[in-house]
Amino acid sequence: MQADLFEPSGAPWHERLSAGAVLLHGFALEGEEALLAALRTVIAAAPFRKMLTPGGRPMSVATTSCGPLGWLSDRQGYRYQAGDPLRGQAPWPPMPPVLADLAQRAAAAAGYPGFSPDSCLINRYVPGAKMSLHQDKDEQDFSQPIVSLSLGLPAIFQFGGLARSDPAQRYPLLHGDMLVWGGVDRLRFHGILPIREGVHPRMGPQRINLTFRVAG
Repeated sequence: MQADLFEPSGAPWHERLSAGAVLLHGFALEGEEALLAALRTVIAAAPFRKMLTPGGRPMSVATTSCGPLGWLSDRQGYRYQAGDPLRGQAPWPPMPPVLADLAQRAAAAAGYPGFSPDSCLINRYVPGAKMSLHQDKDEQDFSQPIVSLSLGLPAIFQFGGLARSDPAQRYPLLHGDMLVWGGVDRLRFHGILPIREGVHPRMGPQRINLTFRVAG
């Protein structure tokens, strides 16, 4: 691990994890109040729900989405679609400008200018919830990066290789951190280890992760 920029005062700093991946420590902390208010608006409009994997097992995380396209998982497979099945195929809530702007700025800071997400998948982790190693490959354009925002309880991010069996490095993600990966690393396997028990002072006993994508 090599830090591109380190501010000992506690200001945000950037850590390059690999050729195409950058961890932006504390990037989202400035403007946190507006960010959390926008998030509450989205969740109120489209509540969290537990989805099934294609194999019929419930996911350990609860999910929702905002933007023109939302991510779904059920026995039919993984996909994006414009309508929310929990709300009678109503459109997903619009992506709040504060969230879209944050994602665009994070992508640019990591070396991916011009990023314009059309989907934001929001995952809620409670203690014990996890995300197994997987690739983000339901999108149509792999030239666009994935931009991830962590809120609430700490998490351990696993960043593997292009095969599931490749060794995975582990990186702690804290409240306000943003992680961007693309380019040669766009299809690397990644996941989250089980969240440990705890209570975050702003978010309570949970971790919420937002991932911004160009899906369509």
